[in-house]
Amino acid sequence: MKRSHLRRYAITRPRTWKIKQFRHHPFVVPVVTFLVLFFITIVGFIALNGSQVGATDTKVVKLSYDHKIESLPTRAPTVGDLLKNVNITLHEGDVVEPAADTPIVEDNFRINVYRARPVTIVDGAHKTVALSAATTARSTAAQAGITVYPEDIIAATPVDNLLQDGVGEKILIDRATPVNFNLYGTPIVVRTHARTVGAMLKDKNVKLAQDDTIQPVPDTPLTANTQVFVTRNGVQIATVEQAITSPQQTVEDTSLSFGTTAVRQQGAQGKKLVTFQVTLQNGKEVSRQKIQEVTVTEPIPTIVARGKAVAIPGDKTAIMVGAGVSPGDYAYVNYIVSRESGWCATKWQGQVGYCPAYYQEIHSPSASVGYGLCQSTPPSKMSSAGSDWQTNPITQLKWCSGYASRYGGWGGAYNHWQTYHSW
Repeated sequence: MKRSHLRRYAITRPRTWKIKQFRHHPFVVPVVTFLVLFFITIVGFIALNGSQVGATDTKVVKLSYDHKIESLPTRAPTVGDLLKNVNITLHEGDVVEPAADTPIVEDNFRINVYRARPVTIVDGAHKTVALSAATTARSTAAQAGITVYPEDIIAATPVDNLLQDGVGEKILIDRATPVNFNLYGTPIVVRTHARTVGAMLKDKNVKLAQDDTIQPVPDTPLTANTQVFVTRNGVQIATVEQAITSPQQTVEDTSLSFGTTAVRQQGAQGKKLVTFQVTLQNGKEVSRQKIQEVTVTEPIPTIVARGKAVAIPGDKTAIMVGAGVSPGDYAYVNYIVSRESGWCATKWQGQVGYCPAYYQEIHSPSASVGYGLCQSTPPSKMSSAGSDWQTNPITQLKWCSGYASRYGGWGGAYNHWQTYHSW
């Protein structure tokens, strides 16, 4: 037994020593780590149907904030997500352009953070100090929670007295006078800077007939809530209230990316009264004639900044050059292709967040599913531009240019895409 025991000991002891020696070998940890990561990569590759995550899910953003500009790679889907990722907090009165919910879908996308500045708002005898980054005086007042009416005159002026007004911008509100106006039996409230009843009627473009009666008389001075009546005897009058569409004013801005917009001032509809003289027969209306239109409330224009900055990476420019795209259309092409596929020539509709490294026939080429740079539906239509349509972005873009002709060219296609978010 002793001899047998010694044989077992002689056999097993060297094995135990080798295992311990292997465990403490300096290359064990990196080798095991490599094998684990390799296994995870293979599993992920299979889970993605053999697709590899490409560079198109990462965009370069030019972020302007706190007096500096940074170029940042990001996979954040929206402006707000990016700000959160880089720990930029918007405080009271701060403004980000474009808005936080704007998708980031192209390279060199521009984001501007404007920090609030001190503003003194003078409203008659009242003075309000607020923080605001709004770009119009009316928007600044609204951001400070001050109700202003369309007829009020609001203007920004430099601070005259630093000790009295403090450092920053000063905004003056010149209030319009509210008047209780009864037009042919319809009571309304109008606001005006006119000083007399007659001047108010002229300001509101009220057209008076010879037999109309005005109370009080036209040269009566106006004060707040003055009662003014215009009546017409002997005829039937009907008044209809109608909305006045808010006009839109567009300003071009080179600090924003081409195709993006930012609302600088929220507009509001106005209101008008349309007055008709009604003809009756046997107590029933048989006709009506419009007498006049009186603007009760002026519309507030919507002011929109439209991005003009164009900065297209060289690889995408090379594709457009190869496809024969006119330089004047580069911005339109980049806008549409960035949003359709992220410049991925092998992307099928529904593949989000990555660009397959090669063509995969997930769907039939004749299926009603988008594919390629412009998401051609079905994909096989692009074969008319070349046999390598499945993978060659230049071939695909040549076909896309032909498709854009249905809108009169790339400019028309861009306008259509902005309205319908597809083409």
